[in-house]
Amino acid sequence: MVPSNTADTPHLRLHALDAEDLALISAHLQDALLRVGDLAYLPKERRFALIASRFDWALQAQGRLERCRAGLHFEAVRGVRYAGVAREHPDGVLELLAVVFEPGAPPPEGRIRLIFAGGATILLNVDCIEAQLCDLGPRWPVSSCPTHKLDEGGGAGS
Repeated sequence: MVPSNTADTPHLRLHALDAEDLALISAHLQDALLRVGDLAYLPKERRFALIASRFDWALQAQGRLERCRAGLHFEAVRGVRYAGVAREHPDGVLELLAVVFEPGAPPPEGRIRLIFAGGATILLNVDCIEAQLCDLGPRWPVSSCPTHKLDEGGGAGS
């Protein structure tokens, strides 16, 4: 994999302060690949962070198939729960499907759910939505666009 010239491709930098903003971040991270070892919860800082290789869907619309390194972090995180994530295997790879906000009571509290292919999830209990996604570079070409088969129940599979 050879990194591409990034001079003609602007680096993505998004901030989310509400559910609509978070949905935009989710769309840009759909099908991102990440190592389990690249997940970090920092309880003293109340931050959850990850590094991923995101598929650049905006470039795919122009006929370019590329991935790039990107960082995502959430602030005001009170706690984290993992389901189906083998944290004892830091080289395991997860495919991120969606990032969704579930409002709590009272607002703006809630939960942010990171949903992965294969049924794994990470649940962040947050005081509010405060997230940032930034491309870190480099970029590299890939041979195919991510796809999902629908299972018999109508859900996406990987």
